[in-house]
Amino acid sequence: MDSAILSLLGAFLLSIMGLFVFIWSMRKGLLVENPRAASVIFARGEIGQADDPALREAGRAHLQAAAAEPGDTAHAADPQELAQRIDADRSSAFPVFMFIAFAILWLVLGSVAGLTASLKLHMPDWLVGEAWQTFGRVRTMHLTAVLYGWITNAALGLIVWLLPRLLRTRLMGAPWVMLGGAFINIAIASAIGAIGAGWSDGMEYLEMPWQIGLFIVVGFVCIIGPVLYTLVNRKVESLYVSVWYLVAALLWITLLFLVAKLPGVHTGVQQATTNWWYGHNVLGLWFTPISVGAIYYFLPKIIGRPVRSYNLSILGFWTLAFFYGQVGGHHLIGGPIPGWLSTLSIVQSMMMIIPVAAFTINMAGTLQGRMHLALHSPTLRFMMFGGLMYLLSSVQGSLEALRSVNQVAHFTHFTVAHAHLGAYAFVTMVLFGAIYFMLPRVLHWEWPYPRLISLQFWLAAIGIGIYFVGLTIGGWLQGLAMLDASRPFMESVALTIPYLQWRSVGGALMVLSHLVFAGHFLAMALRFGPQRTGAALFAPQSSQALEIAHGK
Repeated sequence: MDSAILSLLGAFLLSIMGLFVFIWSMRKGLLVENPRAASVIFARGEIGQADDPALREAGRAHLQAAAAEPGDTAHAADPQELAQRIDADRSSAFPVFMFIAFAILWLVLGSVAGLTASLKLHMPDWLVGEAWQTFGRVRTMHLTAVLYGWITNAALGLIVWLLPRLLRTRLMGAPWVMLGGAFINIAIASAIGAIGAGWSDGMEYLEMPWQIGLFIVVGFVCIIGPVLYTLVNRKVESLYVSVWYLVAALLWITLLFLVAKLPGVHTGVQQATTNWWYGHNVLGLWFTPISVGAIYYFLPKIIGRPVRSYNLSILGFWTLAFFYGQVGGHHLIGGPIPGWLSTLSIVQSMMMIIPVAAFTINMAGTLQGRMHLALHSPTLRFMMFGGLMYLLSSVQGSLEALRSVNQVAHFTHFTVAHAHLGAYAFVTMVLFGAIYFMLPRVLHWEWPYPRLISLQFWLAAIGIGIYFVGLTIGGWLQGLAMLDASRPFMESVALTIPYLQWRSVGGALMVLSHLVFAGHFLAMALRFGPQRTGAALFAPQSSQALEIAHGK
């Protein structure tokens, strides 16, 4: 039995197991609305209090005034529950700071490499003196830096910070978490160096040699243990939906990476099948649940209101788990794979509309009548933008899986545009917002220059807009030209040049936004601007009383 069949069989068995767990959950009352579980992110008396640590005191007051609704009554948040949250933040501060610092480092380096690769598409004679400067290697270094360096580090920082908060307990085994982070970042640096030197496994998103990939697996295992131990020692009865998303994502990526990097197992056509089984699942079962779980926490927390329907959030989680496993096969439509595999992928791609619709309806209901709060909260702005892009990228992905669309879009820049709509406009924008919310609590310091947050948002949003629109139009025209037998192939290449130039313009704006983001982070870490009230890294113990007094 070949590895492709084994991978499919394994995914099928996991889906069956998940189905039984889902049925058991329904019997335990899943379909009964659970306002208690939806409110677990708030301390008693905290509902109605808007919260955005990215704002200064005056900005928080304006946000609270804008968020106030008729019937609201002022209550002091429970001091004991606030103390548990503060203790949780203190326990995770060092690992979170480490992950975010590494994430921002790789974001800057990776995006510079990405802009270089983009420029080389319409300036092919630029930087050709050394082998590591060629497009193939620079682009692959870019992918490794942003997918594993930026997104994975930021996601791990989010998990380590959010879980103790949601479980109202200290992070267990923080030194092991930091050891795991060290292994992962050693692997990322080694992989980028190896790829630059020409040592690669040659599978997209899996280019790092398997010998280096071992460090990634070991790093994840070092982190999984403390996360599960923290989960076992929780002090809450109800698990908030974000816990489901974050813990499942960490387990999924470890299993996905381990199976995909098994040496000497995946060869030939089976290698292509495994490659796209992993390549799409790293987005759908790692990046997506992390980002959706983040939105389910930060968006209600900022506006001070529980999510509209807890049941819909759980439905979205389980349908994501059920339907995403074999979506990646639509990248191989028309290739030498069984027809049933392509059809299965198309069906599952269309079924992904269910979890996306559940999420969108839930967020729209939660924000009903409160959309104007985005004018006051920069973090909410990032979350709302990312949530909207999740809807657009998912619907586009489902349509792109259809054979009639795929035959035009495949092997074109249209696919690149779609990938950035998901990985950047959705995932990266959500991570930006999460970091803006987390760091004041981690570093016990205000963001020094709040206007830079808005500047960074607009640079990134406009940049990805130009990038996506340009490549989408150029890629579709490119596909139509390649399907026209009367037109020479070089015509399909030449017509993309103006759109590739716009891609570089958009990419330059995105890189500029990253430099603003990194500079702002450094200014904060170096103690520019005012100190804030709150328990966090480097904070004196006496600040705990101030934190409780301010109800944060």
